Amino acid sequence: MTETLYPFLRRDPLDLAVSTAEKALESLELRRRVLDEMEAPLVACAAAVAAAFRGGGRLFTFGNGGSSTDAQSVAALFTGRGLPAVSLACDSALVTALGNDIGFEVVFARQLAALGGEGDIACALSTSGGSANVLRGLAQAQSQGMVTIGFAGSGGGRMAEERLAEHLFVIPSSSVHRIQEAQATLYHVLAELVSAQHAG
Repeated sequence: MTETLYPFLRRDPLDLAVSTAEKALESLELRRRVLDEMEAPLVACAAAVAAAFRGGGRLFTFGNGGSSTDAQSVAALFTGRGLPAVSLACDSALVTALGNDIGFEVVFARQLAALGGEGDIACALSTSGGSANVLRGLAQAQSQGMVTIGFAGSGGGRMAEERLAEHLFVIPSSSVHRIQEAQATLYHVLAELVSAQHAG
């Protein structure tokens, strides 16, 4: 039974080491690629975000599952630099109440409608670009005149098709792990760029 549920436990340690090295190289190459290809869009995004912060704007981040954790990391990166940011997935009572009473697809949009406004910033993270609640959140942010940022993978999904993010970063990979690793590289660089511009 254990071998069926955990087949990787049967692998030879040398195979595991080779596999790990291959994945690490793949991750590094993808991160370098997206930094090279997305340098100009990152700089433009950073300028827009820094301007929003200077105008009194706040950053709202959101995503599902692993992307929810990444959204918390993005918010922490900015609050750690003295900039106002909050992850909309952190309040489990509110998220579950909205999900149960109204519908899970509105858990981010309803919060943005209540808390956000023109000049604020919405940052959505998704590996597929197709999560209904993330898309609804971006659409709500757009309707309120917020700066919209999207991180996606796998071609960008509906996030790209419907042009829901003014600043969209699509990771050219179908691997959830590689997508999230590359997204992390991008939003760390974005935070550094924004911090430098805001301080200046």
